[in-house]
Amino acid sequence: MIRYKFIWKNLKGKRFAFILGLVLSAITSVIVIINPYLTKILVDDVIRGNRRDLLVPLLIGMCLIVFVKTCLFMWKVVLMERSSQSMLMSIRKSIFHNLQHQEMSFFDKNRSGDLITRVTGDLEYMRHFVAWVVYVLLETVVTFLAAVVILSCVNVTLTLALMSVLPFIIVGSVIYSRKVRPIYRGLRNRLSDLNVAASENIAGNRVVRAFAREDHEREKFAKVSETYKKENLRASYAWQSIVPVIDFFGQFLTFITLLVGGLLVIREEISIGDLTMFTGLTWALSNPMKQICNLLNDVQRFNASTDKVMEVYYAKPLICDRVGALDTKERLKGKIEFRNVSFRYGDEPVLDHVSFTINPYETVAIIGPTGGGKTTLASLIARFYDPTEGEIFIDNVDIRYRTLSSIHTAVAIATQDVFLFSDTIAGNISFCSPDMEDEQIYECARLACADGFIRKLPEGYDTIVGERGVGLSGGQRQRIALARAIAAIPSILILDDTTSAVDLETEKHMQYNLHNLPFHCTTLIIAQRISSVKNADKIIVLENGRVTVGTHDTLMRKNRYYRDVCTLQDVKDIPEFEGGE
Repeated sequence: MIRYKFIWKNLKGKRFAFILGLVLSAITSVIVIINPYLTKILVDDVIRGNRRDLLVPLLIGMCLIVFVKTCLFMWKVVLMERSSQSMLMSIRKSIFHNLQHQEMSFFDKNRSGDLITRVTGDLEYMRHFVAWVVYVLLETVVTFLAAVVILSCVNVTLTLALMSVLPFIIVGSVIYSRKVRPIYRGLRNRLSDLNVAASENIAGNRVVRAFAREDHEREKFAKVSETYKKENLRASYAWQSIVPVIDFFGQFLTFITLLVGGLLVIREEISIGDLTMFTGLTWALSNPMKQICNLLNDVQRFNASTDKVMEVYYAKPLICDRVGALDTKERLKGKIEFRNVSFRYGDEPVLDHVSFTINPYETVAIIGPTGGGKTTLASLIARFYDPTEGEIFIDNVDIRYRTLSSIHTAVAIATQDVFLFSDTIAGNISFCSPDMEDEQIYECARLACADGFIRKLPEGYDTIVGERGVGLSGGQRQRIALARAIAAIPSILILDDTTSAVDLETEKHMQYNLHNLPFHCTTLIIAQRISSVKNADKIIVLENGRVTVGTHDTLMRKNRYYRDVCTLQDVKDIPEFEGGE
């Protein structure tokens, strides 16, 4: 029942149209019964009773009924389509809105291909259910009941004879429904696996080619496709196992009509016109019986898809605004304080009771071994994750007591995994503010040392970059990402390995520009190059989940990891080691 409440909720604004469509569906189902009754009159009164004066009115009435039925059917289909499309739009917008507000851990657990399946294929099954299955199911029931009522009024004996097959249909349908329910859930999951395999291969096509793994990926995709094919065949076999039975009983109705009806005509208990009407309405009983299998298939698909859609629709983010959270409109100064912060990815510890303070407008570098938690540190500041233990403060306020929008407005991150949208370069840079003036865009690009290469492109700032920035080098993508972060004019600017793909000369210019930004901000630089971090006001060495804070000179003397990195990168004038961590 919860699935149907979900549908009704999202039909808001189109409920009247939906109900009107169902009413028209019921009316057309009843209208269909009229012509067989007029045929009975035609046979008994016109042909056998020689009432020729009724011939023309009856024929005109039959044509008029067909015309009215056709018009009502068209109107009904339009109403049902509009209602279903409105519902589809409502659910899709809600899901997209919900996905945008989910924390990063949600996307760590859910594969993108599966999420895409939910907002495309699964929603289409729901639309199909509302636009077609519902009214066909109603038509089936109304037509069946109307036929039973009319036939019972003519002759109860023949009607009961026709209804004798109904228990067999019901038992077969119940058995079939129980059998296919798990099959269609498995089929839905296999479709998700197929979409995941396809999306990953398309996104990683360069990696596949670079390592000449086309054959491997082809075999992997073939296995997933084979599994999906087998699930489809299972569903088809299950369907075919019941269809012949339903079809047999449907066809058997004609035999019963002719046998029992013929005997009743011979005994003069019914007229030939009555038998003609029974013959004409046999389809009204047999067709619903035949239709039941298709409807059960569609209902099971709807159930499986709706469950998946509702999981995403009702998924509540664990990281959200508290009641009464501080939503300051004033520009933050950018003071950051970690107090005994610990963090785990599942059971894997990343940070262990980390404490440090970054004062407003300072430039702070973070360095440490790969996988040591540097990016996690940045994600915690932006509140993409919440710490397992401890508190994080921005301008002396616990970030859990600030609104997410105020945090994300104040913090801009240029990530190591650069993502550019399929848009112009200017559009990517001004992503945070689409109304940004061209001169501001150019200035942000200049500060990121991107203006020079952008102007050399055939269409300059109007150049369309491919998906994820395909067509640009790694260094070019990094500089555009940096320009995008600068364009936000943040209070806290986090650069996560932003200069890893640029040459040392460009890096030097970028550092100079970052030191002379036209606005004040606290800058965090996550890097592996000593040249990128040595001039920072303070350096945080993150190793084994713990931090050591100092300057370039003090860390070379007292931190073994930092000193080793300096040695490996041929840093000159390394002082004598004084001991320490």
